[in-house]
Amino acid sequence: MQEFLQVTLPADAQQATLVGRAWIEGQGPLPVKLEGGQLVDLSALAPTCSALLELPDAAAAVRAHRGPVVGDAAAIIANSSADRRLDETPWLLAPCDLQAIKASGVTFVASMLERVIEEQARGDPALAESVRKEVVAVIGDDLSKVRPGSPEAARLKQVLLAKNLWSQYLEVGIGPDAEIFTKSQPMSAVGTGGEVGIHPKSEWNNPEPEIVLAVNSRGETVGATLGNDVNLRDFEGRSALLLGKAKDNNASCAIGPFIRLFDGHFGIADVRQADLSMLVLGPEGFRMEGASSLKMISRDPLDLVGHAIGPHHQYPDGLVLFLGTMFAPTQDRFGPGQGFTHAVGDLVAISTPRLGTLVNRVNTSDRIEPWRYGVSALLRDLARRRLP
Repeated sequence: MQEFLQVTLPADAQQATLVGRAWIEGQGPLPVKLEGGQLVDLSALAPTCSALLELPDAAAAVRAHRGPVVGDAAAIIANSSADRRLDETPWLLAPCDLQAIKASGVTFVASMLERVIEEQARGDPALAESVRKEVVAVIGDDLSKVRPGSPEAARLKQVLLAKNLWSQYLEVGIGPDAEIFTKSQPMSAVGTGGEVGIHPKSEWNNPEPEIVLAVNSRGETVGATLGNDVNLRDFEGRSALLLGKAKDNNASCAIGPFIRLFDGHFGIADVRQADLSMLVLGPEGFRMEGASSLKMISRDPLDLVGHAIGPHHQYPDGLVLFLGTMFAPTQDRFGPGQGFTHAVGDLVAISTPRLGTLVNRVNTSDRIEPWRYGVSALLRDLARRRLP
């Protein structure tokens, strides 16, 4: 893991406005910024990451702020690995705190088809390959020219209904309404270097490399980071009503390493052009590489933000929004036709040059340290440090 932690920062980190959160033993979490190879305390500017993103020009305020040094950035990043952490050295947490953690589903054609396959296979990975061939034979593997909510999409729906192949996943993939769901609870996401969890009863699951937008309470998208929306394909494939169990388990959400605030060097146009790469290294020597390109997304990122927040739904502490992924692994791991599933001990690294690298190791959710530090604990620590 250490070799991936060494490439945590973006390639152009010197001109990036990077904010995150660091755990300080005896104090709790602090909002921090990267400056000159060091992490600097931002708590006098804003006590939480949520409050920081509410500032009228967060990037300018962060750059101008002068606060105490928390420590050497390289040492803190190195200490973020869950398997070799030292209490006396700070480590990185997920860079969000009070924000709602939301996710967009079925926003890419490739993953849309895989969701239809999961549904048709009823969560059985052994049936997936034959179902995949049948579905592709009927609807093809390129729906990228179909604009969600368009008259063309409505006509395609009628054709697929006639063939008994319409799906709840196609409904949100090319219909007028995007899928927006709650990935996990505020304060529950793990940061880079931490363990990510899969349910111990899951036998078909995968990582989902995604860009995550940081949105304040006014609906303004003010930055971006990386995320792993760990997914249980067997649970969700059995029933859409198991979405909560498929998505929200202990440590099943990873976000980080830092939020890159939008400024003159980086903005939403860069997000739209981002290419994500992902590497999975298994303890038995297995290797899988994948990619997800935001250029292939079916709905514009800001359109997805509009589906999540607005007159119909408010988030007074802001939100972070996973944008979905086109990565849906089919590479066989444990036998022909079985596709991919995680093994305990897998290392997952998600990266893109302008946002850096998010790296985590896989374990089962019941064996990972339980989530105990929530909103009430944060409020107690803020009061003890006399921060508003």
